[in-house]
Amino acid sequence: MTPEPGTRQPVFCLNEVEILRDLDQQEMESIAARAAMRVLERGSLVWSPIDGREVLYIVKSGRVRLLRSTADGRTMTLAVLGPGALFGQMRLLGQDMRTSSAEAFEDVVLCQMTEADVRSLLLADPRIAARITEGLGRRLAEVEQRLADALLKSAPQRVAATVATLAGAGPSSSRLTGPRGQEVRLTHAQLADLVGTTRETTTKVLGDLQSRGLVALRRGKVVVLDVERLQLLSEEPL
Repeated sequence: MTPEPGTRQPVFCLNEVEILRDLDQQEMESIAARAAMRVLERGSLVWSPIDGREVLYIVKSGRVRLLRSTADGRTMTLAVLGPGALFGQMRLLGQDMRTSSAEAFEDVVLCQMTEADVRSLLLADPRIAARITEGLGRRLAEVEQRLADALLKSAPQRVAATVATLAGAGPSSSRLTGPRGQEVRLTHAQLADLVGTTRETTTKVLGDLQSRGLVALRRGKVVVLDVERLQLLSEEPL
């Protein structure tokens, strides 16, 4: 039976998570017995700075968007996290979200852990600890790149770079692709929010990319036809 959105239940929600990939059945069950699950609908708030708790989330399915508000009232997307990604307020792991929020970019299933859980279930195993460090370091690099792009790249470059990354050219934790890795499942408005521009500008840029044979536009999705050329376009000098 599927839990109602927002509920937390001790369920076996950690199978197939990348950082736990080589644990045996007994080890997995030991973690699962203490893990909690949250099921949230698209658009639901997962975390906000007012929460104040020490908590770590592992994305089991779906995507989560990390956000930060600017002084002038705009919202900037820091990262889009997919299955296997970790996030939360956990100083033990160097995770600080006191100035950021997280929302469900689509329907999500999340595993939720306390600091005690992280110490005893994750960091006690050197295999898991090493993968956590690697994954968090990779995400920090992604955030830094996104911030740099927002300052230095034009809107067409940012759209091309974001679509290319979400189509599978970037780390797996950021992908929003279908089974073949070519269909990016998001609307023009969602893409505009990710890129940091208006919906009208995003639609115009996508139309230009379609006329150049790099993408095909469908309802609620962008079909990527040439990810290599998209990447080259995103890196062209201004």
